[in-house]
Amino acid sequence: MEVFLLLLVFSLSFAVYPIQSTTGSHADVHIVYLGHNNGLSPSLTSRSHLQLLSRVFMKPDEAKQAILYSYSCGFSGFAALLNSTQASTLSETEGVISVFRSRILEVHTTRSWDFMGLNLHMQMEQSSQMHLKFGDDVIVGVLDTGVWPESESFRDDPHYGPIPSSWRGTCVKGDSFDPATACNRKLIGARYYLAGIESELGPLDTSGGAEYRSPRDRVGHGTHTASTAVGSVAPNASYFGLGRGAARGGAPRARLAVYKVCWYKDLTGRCSDADILAAFDDALCDGVHVVSASLGSSPPLMPLFATSTEVGAFHAMQRGVVTVFSAGNDGPDASMVQNVSPWGLTVAASTIDRRFPTVITLGNNASIVGESFLVKDMKKRLVESSSVFTDGTCAFEQLINRTAATGKIVLCFGTMGMVSSEGAALAVYAGNGDGVIFANTISRKSSQDNFWPTVHVDLHQGTQILYYIRASRNAMVHISPSKTVVGKTPAPTVAYFSSRGPSSITPNILKPDVTAPGVNILAAWPPKSSPTVLPLDKRSTNWNFDSGTSMSCPHVSGIAALIKSVHPTWSPAAVKSALMTTAYMYDDTSDVMLAGGTLKAADAFDVGAGHVHPLRALDPGLVYDAGARDHVLFLCSLGYTAAQIRQMVLPGSSLDTSCPGGGAAHAADLNYPAIVLPDLSAPVTVKRTVTNVGANRGAVYRATVVSPQGARAEVWPPELAFSPHHGDTASYYVSVTPAKPSRGRFDFGEIVWSDGFHRVRTPLVVRVTNLPDDGVRAAAATGDHDSHGTTDYLQAAA
Repeated sequence: MEVFLLLLVFSLSFAVYPIQSTTGSHADVHIVYLGHNNGLSPSLTSRSHLQLLSRVFMKPDEAKQAILYSYSCGFSGFAALLNSTQASTLSETEGVISVFRSRILEVHTTRSWDFMGLNLHMQMEQSSQMHLKFGDDVIVGVLDTGVWPESESFRDDPHYGPIPSSWRGTCVKGDSFDPATACNRKLIGARYYLAGIESELGPLDTSGGAEYRSPRDRVGHGTHTASTAVGSVAPNASYFGLGRGAARGGAPRARLAVYKVCWYKDLTGRCSDADILAAFDDALCDGVHVVSASLGSSPPLMPLFATSTEVGAFHAMQRGVVTVFSAGNDGPDASMVQNVSPWGLTVAASTIDRRFPTVITLGNNASIVGESFLVKDMKKRLVESSSVFTDGTCAFEQLINRTAATGKIVLCFGTMGMVSSEGAALAVYAGNGDGVIFANTISRKSSQDNFWPTVHVDLHQGTQILYYIRASRNAMVHISPSKTVVGKTPAPTVAYFSSRGPSSITPNILKPDVTAPGVNILAAWPPKSSPTVLPLDKRSTNWNFDSGTSMSCPHVSGIAALIKSVHPTWSPAAVKSALMTTAYMYDDTSDVMLAGGTLKAADAFDVGAGHVHPLRALDPGLVYDAGARDHVLFLCSLGYTAAQIRQMVLPGSSLDTSCPGGGAAHAADLNYPAIVLPDLSAPVTVKRTVTNVGANRGAVYRATVVSPQGARAEVWPPELAFSPHHGDTASYYVSVTPAKPSRGRFDFGEIVWSDGFHRVRTPLVVRVTNLPDDGVRAAAATGDHDSHGTTDYLQAAA
């Protein structure tokens, strides 16, 4: 028992990084990416894959045994067990775009829709005014840990019509999963993928329901994300009475297809690149309209075409399928954002205006309000951590003995070591304690459910409690049950854990793109999985609170499904643009939202273009679309050759796949709904093209420009007049000039186009990196210059 607890606490006390197999002469799972399948049938494509693989094996049978997947529908490639020599040989073969090791990725782990203004009454009004069908006939594919099909979120509904005729997928039988009863007109497809994960981490443990070799969810994460995106309306949902209300997804009438690619390993969901790419391949051929993937791998990031997520999303984009990713949970440090390709939509996490205040009454009658999910009253003796742990850190290995905390609530500080609140709770449990008051900095204070009763307070509150303990001979505490309070806390605020930009491999592309609710989200949960998924936790619930960019991602997936139901012909780029240009940067008190973990105002690297606004996104006025040629030029800017690009893009009768000579292609020229110039050393001009999708086809839009500090931005023309033709386009140019000497600080501005009704906002981010002479550098360091002098110097230098 002690060994188990030590391993458990250790795993919860430190950041978990992606697992990778040890490199050596033995075979590891590699992915060989070949681009588009050139219209060949899956059988012919698979045969060509085997022929290519046979080149690096002595016998054909060895190649057959080595291959795990043949990706032959949505794109072309295969996963196989290869040693380093075989992988290197294939990477140098003509027609092979990339060969990369399959990594192990992780999952990024009701009221939120009302908070965003998308309540059922509003949806009913929009339904009559804009033909909104609640996502009806839009198919959302969720790549995650599976699904608990019996959940109320996935029940069949007599109001559903027949399964869309475009659906070509299937429901696969497996452990405790019978398609005849599990799938219906809501849950229309379910598959699972094991070849990659078992080749890399060994056979799954399925004993006693530890996992299911089927689409059934053991972890809970997939059930939660799926119900957040498209769950049916479920009245009276709550977590042991907290957060009670109607639970639903953003597109409750959309159809759900589940692709189980993540499996229960080491108390979390682990996912293999090889399995993820197989799921993408199937999803694109099955006919999904939106892919939702709350998973990723922490930096350092691999090149865009050396990851399953970016390859899959690239081919999804070409087929008109919107792919939504989570940004990762490695915040608040800069440049930790994941899933950074321009063809995917990357979502940060932020709070909603719901709290769970928990009153702590000390023995001196002083009251402090923390946050928790407690459902029972507690009156206990209160002690500080140093009386239970040798160094006061609330770490398991420092526990004085197994009875040190008997009958006590222990005050722990998150600032006194690497222990997390989960680790502290388990350590106190191991010492026979009754609960924890966990103090952390105000920017990291949060309510989350732990296996053992835990109340979260900020550092100031924790210090007050510590002073009381030290001033009392027999400190006592009374903790009242938590309550649900709505609308009393400024929101949204960026979650401290949400991964931040800028992108470490595509700095000209703003990432994350937007933010959405991702803290304490109530959604469906498998009753056979405890709320914490810890073996010690014997509780059962049909609804659970969870936090992470994994929770914000399906919010945007649901909104994307709504947009596709209203605008079925919009491209993924248009959907992304609608979400970004209508997003907002302010909380519900009209102040700029805070960036959790920093106490500073949020900027574009925290939230992208801002917090999503579902209703405005349905009618954005203008959109930045990006066609095949736009992405060809972007690939050129990354260094891909015309021959490689021809393999990667869908063949078109008139598509120009050539690259401009002299390195003229630049990533900043991609028609993206944001402009990022990370290396501004001289004046730069970029072009953007917008399409009028509003009801006023002859609209006139005028620009308002807010220049980033230290740069001067000008827009030409300052006015865009659209013709009466539907979908008319207009282009404008943005010239940005350095207006200060700088060593590399990012500054933020914006360009807003308005016709008096729509407000189309485009973030403008620059980092001035000019190199002034020593005199100007010294003046900049001492502040001994004025703006006119700086401008004169820059003009002379130019």
